[in-house]
Amino acid sequence: MIRCLAIDDEPLALQQLVTYIEKVPFLELAGKASNAVEAHAILQKEAIDALFCDINMPDLNGMDFVKSLAAPPLVVFTTAYADYAVDGFRVNAVDYLLKPFGLDEFRRAANRLQERLTSEAQQQAAPAVHADDDSLYVKSDYRVVRIQVSKIRYVEAMSEYLRIYIEGEAKPVTTLLSMKKLEEWLPDTFMRIHRSYIVNLQQVQEVNKNRIILDADTYLPIGDMYRDAFQQYLDKRFLGRSM
Repeated sequence: MIRCLAIDDEPLALQQLVTYIEKVPFLELAGKASNAVEAHAILQKEAIDALFCDINMPDLNGMDFVKSLAAPPLVVFTTAYADYAVDGFRVNAVDYLLKPFGLDEFRRAANRLQERLTSEAQQQAAPAVHADDDSLYVKSDYRVVRIQVSKIRYVEAMSEYLRIYIEGEAKPVTTLLSMKKLEEWLPDTFMRIHRSYIVNLQQVQEVNKNRIILDADTYLPIGDMYRDAFQQYLDKRFLGRSM
């Protein structure tokens, strides 16, 4: 099931999204919101795979809302204005529904969501090969790059690609590789904390509510699906319980 969040400031349009989501067998309504603030609160609490998001909303429009998210789910934009279509695809939107749209158009967008998620799950990326106990090799920009595993700070998933952030390097290494494949190679000093993030646990400086802090400029969200495992890791190392 694809867990969806419906966002629209118009009550009738929001109800239409809810109704259409409920009519597609592989979609599950995880929440609904009438503005970006409500949507953000739901994203903090729920594991969301996809957004059906109106663009023209007061205060913060849907496009800017998606851009503001550190690790946005897949998104299908809805709007009455065709001029936004190009911008929608610039933020890697799966599809763009021009109002008024019917159930058939909505189903086509839902099918594209399913195809994208299936592609991510089944992706067979370029192989990563261990050279020794603390190195792996990945393909990046037609090159094969050696990465010292202990210097990896964190890994971010970006659609079909990964960005590997390395200590002392200004830019991440970008490679066509699945999160699952990389997880198989990384040692147990690394942990998946979100659908879009793997973190080097030795780089963690602070844990604040639902996020991990690596430094003053780097905050990573902890996803609901991964929170229990991370909490167990903390509990084994927490020395303040008896205080």
